[in-house]
Amino acid sequence: MKLEISATLAYRLRDPVDLMLQIEAAALPEQIVADATLDVGTCTNFARIAAQDGIGERIWLSCERQLNVHYSATVAIRRTAVDYRGLPQVPMHRLPAETIPYLNESRYCPSNKFLSFVADEFGTIQGGARIGAMRDWIETHFTYVSGSSDVDTNALDSFVERRGVCRDYAHVMVTLARASAIPARVVSGYALGVEPQDFHAVAEIFLGGEWHLVDATGMTREADIAKIGVGRDAADISFLTAYGEIEMLEQQVTVRSVI
Repeated sequence: MKLEISATLAYRLRDPVDLMLQIEAAALPEQIVADATLDVGTCTNFARIAAQDGIGERIWLSCERQLNVHYSATVAIRRTAVDYRGLPQVPMHRLPAETIPYLNESRYCPSNKFLSFVADEFGTIQGGARIGAMRDWIETHFTYVSGSSDVDTNALDSFVERRGVCRDYAHVMVTLARASAIPARVVSGYALGVEPQDFHAVAEIFLGGEWHLVDATGMTREADIAKIGVGRDAADISFLTAYGEIEMLEQQVTVRSVI
């Protein structure tokens, strides 16, 4: 699968602002990035730093008056599709060190509050089969509603409301997995099939000794996602973090398959 992706951002800045940008597809063994271009306009103090777990990069920018960003690239996805539902859970004492932070609660994923629910609802199912049952439960019980959540909405809020957008679905999926002692993180990416088209968030679950992408919205497949970055929750994978006041003027994302 080869994806042609582009993203355009425009923001008005009342005062000079420092920003952290993360919108470039990550260069990884399973996804090859080609023909990539990034234009950030007249911003200063352009500095690249490694993103979480060394997947992708973040960019520090200092901008005045307006931020205009355009990114485009072609990404060849070489990720092998695996049926994670048949994979075993890795015993906790055998988990790699880098997976341990993804067992714990985080800002948007209060997994300790879901221990009883997970035990009651999924207690008879193990490993990848449990993750599959959780994914199916979320897709069945939740409604995708644009604008139904905000920057303060966490997995517990979404669970109560039974609605949200992709980041909310991902937060609930990650939270349920962590409540099952299975490492889980949130992934930002570009993906086919997302409606309305935008930056997409999915869960990534550690099963059988590897990470596997799981989209609880059901809109896209593991083989149709170009990763941007990973993190404990949405706070770690934001495509734009502003350390000051900004106003969005335009945001547009397109993803299409190419031969």
